Amino acid sequence: DEVSYFVSESTKKNNYPFSDAVTVGDIVYLSGVVGEDESGSIVSGGIVPEAHQALKNIQITLNKLNLSLDNVFKCLVMIDDIEKWSQFNSVYIQYFNKPYPARSAFGADGLALNASFEIECIAKIPNDH
Repeated sequence: DEVSYFVSESTKKNNYPFSDAVTVGDIVYLSGVVGEDESGSIVSGGIVPEAHQALKNIQITLNKLNLSLDNVFKCLVMIDDIEKWSQFNSVYIQYFNKPYPARSAFGADGLALNASFEIECIAKIPNDH
């Protein structure tokens, strides 16, 4: 299968050593995303505003690939304080519809930019795309 890479202007500007998304066949692998704004800084206020920002950032990447959150079938969440899991979930369910994607999660220290959490997703390009 052909492999294609999507690198956003923000990723180029910040000289990050990764692609925002890599497509292999009809599967899109998104890199981990934190709640950073366009300046490359984590939004203030903790996990709830960070979660909104990260999920909006994912939507932007998916939209560039003519996809949406409805195309996501798997997520991995890394969270620095598992006690904040319910706060994260309260935001997550505002972006994803039932049936929800499969999901894994684990507690993690030392996330990029000192973020409260990081999320990565895998999406499928529909056959009629």
